[in-house]
Amino acid sequence: LDSSSTLIADGAPLQFGTEWAAMGSGSLQFDSATTMFGGVAGDTANAMAAGQAAGKLVIVLPGQPTSMAGLLSSAQAMAPGATAVAILVPPAFINFAKEPSMYVDDGAATPDEPESLTLFISPSAVQKLLGKTIAQLVPGTEGAAASANARVIVAPVEFPARNVVAVLPGSDPAVSGEYVAIGAHNDHVGFNTSPVDHDSLRIFNHIVRPGGAEDQGARATRAQMTEVNEALAAWRTEHPGTQRLDSIFNGADDDGSGSVTVLEIAQHLASLPEKPRRSILFVWHVGEEKGLLGSEYFTDHPTVPRDSIVAQLNMDMVGRGNVWDVTGATKSGEVLRGGDDYLQLVGSRRLSTELGDLIEQVDSVGAFGLKFDYSMDADGHPMNIYCRSDHYEYARYGIPVAFFTTGGHSDYHQLTDEPQYIDFAHMARIGNFVSAVALQIANLDHRIVVDQPVPDPHGSCRQ
Repeated sequence: LDSSSTLIADGAPLQFGTEWAAMGSGSLQFDSATTMFGGVAGDTANAMAAGQAAGKLVIVLPGQPTSMAGLLSSAQAMAPGATAVAILVPPAFINFAKEPSMYVDDGAATPDEPESLTLFISPSAVQKLLGKTIAQLVPGTEGAAASANARVIVAPVEFPARNVVAVLPGSDPAVSGEYVAIGAHNDHVGFNTSPVDHDSLRIFNHIVRPGGAEDQGARATRAQMTEVNEALAAWRTEHPGTQRLDSIFNGADDDGSGSVTVLEIAQHLASLPEKPRRSILFVWHVGEEKGLLGSEYFTDHPTVPRDSIVAQLNMDMVGRGNVWDVTGATKSGEVLRGGDDYLQLVGSRRLSTELGDLIEQVDSVGAFGLKFDYSMDADGHPMNIYCRSDHYEYARYGIPVAFFTTGGHSDYHQLTDEPQYIDFAHMARIGNFVSAVALQIANLDHRIVVDQPVPDPHGSCRQ
């Protein structure tokens, strides 16, 4: 919101940022509009008569909103035809409302059209506008003439998000200009404005929504609720006084696990006395959760020649996958569970049969003892995993890829995806394995052969 914006009551300016602010993406101008009290947002029983709000600045109380969107829509509904609506809020919220908002310009988040501005005012501003205290107001009360000139500035923010890129130079001048790419994504999904109890959420999701956000909206049966309540009661007995309100999506597995594993691999390969023949390209992609934005940008604007990248190994969620976790489902819907040696592979033969064979050979020769689950790689799988992580942005340009993951779980995209639930030994084992795969590719006497059809780099992806 432009800080030179004004809201004036009976000729006297209200203090921007302490007495008033606004939210939206458009502009708001009016002059000498009568101020009127409209009641409590959502209280339709005591709403103003039709047409009463026309041409006026209508002030409403917030009631008990369940969300910001709900508050805005219910407030607007109280004043059809109003010149503007102002919502009474605590002074602390005024400071929040004046702060800039940011969105990723990816088409999905960009406002299609400017939204009308909604004003937010403090109790002191209400008294100046209506001449009475809040307790004295009844719907239809009129007050001072008000004028406003407010506008929102929409401008690009330089470098709002970054990929992190590093190169370990190869040791063989003949092939050091070729790269084995290893990657993960370094973003997650933010925070929740309504904190919830961590332990009850985790128990509920594990029983009712074992796929986490993949099962969003699933409702508990009576039997499941009994199981949830019993499990939560047992937890509370074993951990008295440990209730934890949680609002931050830490993303320990998605994709903290992949990000730190790429870093571990980088440190390991850099410490080797004999470096790999080909160079290793490490990329921590940003914006994966917003639609593979970082990997799309990197592959469209690579920092090395795109055709010099011989393969890309992607890790997204490699820190879980034990028998407690539902790691996904087969194409026909059969539930998948992890285990001590569990690792899902996706896409490893979709462009290069050789790459898929090499991965299995490294596991066998290196005695890693991993058990590969290819269930999520099935053509036509409804979850479309091949298209949903950063490897695909490389594959669309014909670069052979392999996606390594321990699969989903009930903490997926939940507040409960935290470090204490990571199986660090299993994660380290996968890191060692992917490192060995990268070394094998880097030291080949030829580059990995692409023997399968290459997709249209600008087409849509369907597994």
